[in-house]
Amino acid sequence: MMPVVAEINALEPTMQALDDAALRGKTDDLRKRVADGDGVEEVLPEAFAVCREAARRTLSMRHFDVQLIGGMVLHDGTIAEMATGEGKTLVATLPAYLNALTGKGVHIVTVNDYLAKRDAQWMGPLCHALGLSVGVIQHEASFTYDPAYATPDIRLTALRPIDRRAAYHCDITYGTNNEFGFDYLRDNMRFSLDELVQRPLHYAIVDEVDSILIDEARTPLIISGPAEESTELYYKIDRIIPKLKRAATIVEGKLSEIEEQREGDYIVDEKSRAVSLTEQGIASCERLLNVDNLYDPQHITILHHVQQALRAHALYRRDVDYVLKDGEVIIVDEFTGRMMPG
Repeated sequence: MMPVVAEINALEPTMQALDDAALRGKTDDLRKRVADGDGVEEVLPEAFAVCREAARRTLSMRHFDVQLIGGMVLHDGTIAEMATGEGKTLVATLPAYLNALTGKGVHIVTVNDYLAKRDAQWMGPLCHALGLSVGVIQHEASFTYDPAYATPDIRLTALRPIDRRAAYHCDITYGTNNEFGFDYLRDNMRFSLDELVQRPLHYAIVDEVDSILIDEARTPLIISGPAEESTELYYKIDRIIPKLKRAATIVEGKLSEIEEQREGDYIVDEKSRAVSLTEQGIASCERLLNVDNLYDPQHITILHHVQQALRAHALYRRDVDYVLKDGEVIIVDEFTGRMMPG
């Protein structure tokens, strides 16, 4: 990578000699080269040199050589580990700019809405100086970076509201993994192409990749709709659960056949967050619900409700795992501690 770094550094005097308009024109030149068949790797040295100069002019920050290497690592689709304060946000502008030259869009994935908004506002002047549009996806809103936009809310400085589709069609779009993921799921439920908000996925940079792709990957993104059947069954099942007796709580390890024979109606495995009925528990449920065989296919809905009600009673704690707000149950993200409405 050092020869490429040397090539980028050699271009620096040329870039510094350009005026602002000429520097911005470099984006059009590079886009044309990519459209004419040059690969992004071929234009990487010049693109990085352009981005570095724009950062120096607009942000008063110049990418160091080690940050150029970090940008190349991210462009290659591998992981770059950097300590707090070493300039991850600035480094991300290099591969983001390079891959945005294709016109297919770039996603920068952050861990929360605040960072998505902050990074877009912070790096917005750099992208704007190079003629790139910047979008921001939030839970209930979407914006584009526009330095001419005035608002009394200082938190939304230079962020002009736009529709979600337009935000996704910006050259670079900031957002959280949850918002990108749920918008992808919602797009797969649309009935026509005109309703889609996302473009075909092209390139993404993931901040805090270990948290998002390992820790939070244990929590699936699920879109649910209103149940068609009556909710009376929920109340019926909820009334019988307190009558069941906990047999044991397992902190480590999975449930085994021997443990399932222990005295009591159900066993809780805290590590895997699972609840299992014992033989005694199955018999108790059948007696309380007046059914012959809880595992008969015709009673599969009842069994599902029993299992979910057990998990709700045994595993989830109010004001820890969920909160009640305005008559609505809101799940609390176990990793960030933030509420997840909707």
